[in-house]
Amino acid sequence: MRVLIVEDNEELARLVVGGLAKAGHPAEHAATAAEARHMLSVDTYDAVILDLGLPDADGLAVLREMRARQDPTAILVLTARAGVDDRVEGLRSGADDYLVKPFAFEELVARLEALSRRPRAMQGLVLTVANLSLDTAGKQAFVDEVPHVLSARELAVLEMLMRRKGRVVPKKLVEDQLFGAGGDLSSNAVEVYVHRLRKQLAERGAAVTIHTVRGVGYMIAEAKG
Repeated sequence: MRVLIVEDNEELARLVVGGLAKAGHPAEHAATAAEARHMLSVDTYDAVILDLGLPDADGLAVLREMRARQDPTAILVLTARAGVDDRVEGLRSGADDYLVKPFAFEELVARLEALSRRPRAMQGLVLTVANLSLDTAGKQAFVDEVPHVLSARELAVLEMLMRRKGRVVPKKLVEDQLFGAGGDLSSNAVEVYVHRLRKQLAERGAAVTIHTVRGVGYMIAEAKG
């Protein structure tokens, strides 16, 4: 499980990142809401550990933004706000779990691992852009509810784009997800898969466009007109 911890307490974040690594869950750290937003826009995580008392914004704002764009990432709120009203607000805003500081690290790990077994944390979600939908659990694409066959890598590219619809997915991230970091691949490998995907979707009447942002990456959006 790959985890992003959003926490402004540097010492606590360092301990959690180190502890999660020892438990077999690689983790990265964002100290502010702005850093978290950036990291979530360019990378994919299985879970987010989210503090609410961030220096530049309320963590609930980050949580609500993620859910508003249909980001299915499992979110565990980790905060000193212990009131019943605080817990209710966090859960109603889209958190999957809520843990109050101070906490036992073993419980944090257990709660994360429990979240990973839930359907949403396992990416069991239907993503939609215009008349195109993708069942990420069943690995099946649909146009106007008609199923269409795509290759495993075409599906992987499509899922990355649809999870960030309206935002640019860096080419390097696509490469790493498809072939592994440092993998041996030709210079135009990603372009080949994107080209195939565009062709397949166009032939099936999908009302979407995959834009190339030169020197950066790719973005999917509803076709205009």
